[in-house]
Amino acid sequence: MILKILKGQSVVWAALLIVAGLTPSALHAKDNEVTGKIKFVATTDAEKTSGVWIDGQYVGYLHELKGANSVMLLPGVHTVSVRQNGYQDYTQQVSIQPGETALVSVAMARDPAERYPAVTATLKIDVDPSRAAVFVDGQFVGHVGEFQGMGHGLLVAPGKHRIKIALPGYETFETDVTPIARQKVEVKTRLAKSNAPLDAPLLDGEESTTKPSPGTRSPAATLEH
Repeated sequence: MILKILKGQSVVWAALLIVAGLTPSALHAKDNEVTGKIKFVATTDAEKTSGVWIDGQYVGYLHELKGANSVMLLPGVHTVSVRQNGYQDYTQQVSIQPGETALVSVAMARDPAERYPAVTATLKIDVDPSRAAVFVDGQFVGHVGEFQGMGHGLLVAPGKHRIKIALPGYETFETDVTPIARQKVEVKTRLAKSNAPLDAPLLDGEESTTKPSPGTRSPAATLEH
């Protein structure tokens, strides 16, 4: 599939923790330096808006994972994957030590295989929360905030596409759209909180999560800056 983004521009010891909204047990663990932290370093807009997966779990887009939303991990080796439209996946093995901060300098490289359709349709996505991950036909294309507002949208080839919006702590939303050439189609909804058992990373103090499919980045997509 060919895509293009338009831009105007209770603790989970088995997985990872986010500082915001930690339970008392998690805070105690943090105070006792049981966990370590990851700090992401990025310079370009493409890198800052890239999606981040840790040990196969989506945790958010890179630029938000700082301060109150810093990623806390148990000691050991963890796999960090960063994905962006039109770029090759960036993957790094990170060794976490108790009470220490591991730096991950992200460098995204353009995917030489990217191609664009001669005729397109525009997909607008207006979903709350805006940091949820967006998948088109099973491929990760960005987070909701990249497709909202004037001058923002996702160009897709005309025809049927499966849209999925996923975020830990919320029910996954899926729908089909079938735009024709040069048509604008909007997907608008509010994700419902999930009551499923906690089994994925927390962000912004969610109390329960579901585990979204990590998906894959479209090899033929790009972010227009």
